[in-house]
Amino acid sequence: MEMKNLFVPEVYNEIRNRLDQLSENTERQWGKMTHGQMLRHCQGPFNIMLEKNDYGMKPNWFAKVFFKKSLYNDKLWRKGLPTAKFLKETEARDFAKEKTQLETLLSEFEGARERNDWKPHPGFGEFTKEQWGKMQYKHLDHHLRQFGL
Repeated sequence: MEMKNLFVPEVYNEIRNRLDQLSENTERQWGKMTHGQMLRHCQGPFNIMLEKNDYGMKPNWFAKVFFKKSLYNDKLWRKGLPTAKFLKETEARDFAKEKTQLETLLSEFEGARERNDWKPHPGFGEFTKEQWGKMQYKHLDHHLRQFGL
């Protein structure tokens, strides 16, 4: 199966519908993050892409060589995959606030659908528009599956 691209309207709508189904009562299937922590964590890649926060990341040749392609290829990430330190959430997070903030970032992402001039990722370097879209889908899909959605 080819990895879906969040820039595709039907795929974007699928993710929004799955996110709409998430509640504080949705049962976690794996991992340690709470619902609120997961929602906050999922904001990170959008903040990077939309140039809101680079989290102090520096170019990383090791990540570019050994991990970059796994961000957008067709292979699903395994359950319990370690979280990048700068995106690790350990503080309590308010579910409703974090869900609203992620929905806002998703709307900003959708509003940028026609944009083609994306800046390089601060840690991984250049991505094509298609790779950005696949990467965003893959990350959200992973965490929605974490909560059975």
